[in-house]
Amino acid sequence: MAYNQQPRVTQPMKAGGNRNALNLPFTDGEREWSRGVFTCLEDPLTCVVSWFLPCVSYGRNRARYNALEAGNVSKDPMEGIISNESIIYGVAHCFGCGGLIGMGGRAQTRGRYAIRGDGATDFLLACCCAPCSLTQESRELELEEQSLDHPGAGFSMFMAPSQAPKPQY
Repeated sequence: MAYNQQPRVTQPMKAGGNRNALNLPFTDGEREWSRGVFTCLEDPLTCVVSWFLPCVSYGRNRARYNALEAGNVSKDPMEGIISNESIIYGVAHCFGCGGLIGMGGRAQTRGRYAIRGDGATDFLLACCCAPCSLTQESRELELEEQSLDHPGAGFSMFMAPSQAPKPQY
């Protein structure tokens, strides 16, 4: 009995949870963000932190992203708040270059979730509307964390359950 099929390379399994928790449609292999950039006030605590301390929000988002990349969920609410990423973002922000750093983080998040977009849009949003951009990223990460049976590690985790914004599906 002869076997003629050649072995195939299989894609490695990606760590993490559901990367499209709202089951948004894909077009050409990409989808839209789960939440709009200007819906940032639906997560008021993250929005306020992102407005007054964007370096803290950026560092927290990067820590959560890195944990998901490793197949975990960031359970320490202080992880990433004082980190290399948050310090670099804070210094760059003081010199008016925070948008360059924020653009890179946004591009990483887009890549993880196969979200439609480009570097120019990432740059404009990170420069001109950093609080909304950082909140949008946080909410995207939160959806994957929730798919892993974690309440989400954004700043809304500091709010009492009755005060926390309810996800709208």
